[in-house]
Amino acid sequence: MTESQLTHLTEDGSAQMVDVGAKAQTRRVAVAAGKVCMQSQTLRLIRAGELKKGDVLGVARIAGIMAAKRASELVPLCHPLPIEQISLQLRLDEAANAVDIRATVQTTGKTGVEMEALTAVSVAALTIYDMAKAVDRSMRISDIRLLEKRGGSRGDYLAEG
Repeated sequence: MTESQLTHLTEDGSAQMVDVGAKAQTRRVAVAAGKVCMQSQTLRLIRAGELKKGDVLGVARIAGIMAAKRASELVPLCHPLPIEQISLQLRLDEAANAVDIRATVQTTGKTGVEMEALTAVSVAALTIYDMAKAVDRSMRISDIRLLEKRGGSRGDYLAEG
């Protein structure tokens, strides 16, 4: 993709918010994922609910939901959207010593909810790190990515694999 095809840039290269005024409202869905890798003992403490800060997965789920609703305040050229549904699943992956995070965001609007889904995953991961860092500063946040997008004039997207 060339610079002239990037929708957030003017012809002279200045950043701009895309004008979506003429676009039709359609059902929009985005699914994003990521993970937090950690020591096996850290994962055991999270599973047992034995970290001093409390229910790590419950707090991370709420943090991700809250973050998705505020994506336009965090990402400079992101449109504020009326989000209709957000779901956040956090799954313990014992084999990989990780917490897998998956966010699904839905709305009916003129622009997609990819940034909201990605923001939800990112902040949920950061919350897990924050709540467990006292026992494991070596945790790694990784693989944050868009898995799927539905709706809009550019069509659907499904990540490979």
